[in-house]
Amino acid sequence: MNFELAPPIGVGPLHIGMSRREADSALQSLREPTDVSPSDRPGQHIFRPSGLMISIGCTRDRLESVEFGRPSNSSDAVLFRGIDVFALPAREVVRRMTALTTIAADPDDPASFVASDLLLSFWRPFEADDEPDEEQGYYFTTVLLARPGYYDGPGQTDA
Repeated sequence: MNFELAPPIGVGPLHIGMSRREADSALQSLREPTDVSPSDRPGQHIFRPSGLMISIGCTRDRLESVEFGRPSNSSDAVLFRGIDVFALPAREVVRRMTALTTIAADPDDPASFVASDLLLSFWRPFEADDEPDEEQGYYFTTVLLARPGYYDGPGQTDA
């Protein structure tokens, strides 16, 4: 299954700003009914048979973020305008994103990148751009799509 990131709207049935109940129902609809993971946590996250993790974050009873964790096989893909954020090396994702928007290394974690105009962030635990066998550093491990204001500092968020 392909999951197309569509900031600031959301991804698939998960729409930023929907109620917690609606978000949980939408999250449950993304499960594979014949292969439910024992690691699933209603209202928090699910794991698809590919290993793709889908997590929701709610504040004040509203969906404010959707996070995806890298799958272990290619039966699920997370895309942004044709860029497969988990199948391509992190360096290539950043290069392609740069053609679309401003994307910058996180000042607190230079192995991770934020495209704040698009409300997207890309994370990996460490940088290993020249070492494809080191998957956790060569590829992004998670991508997060957030609500407007999510990346603003304290007191600057859209309430």
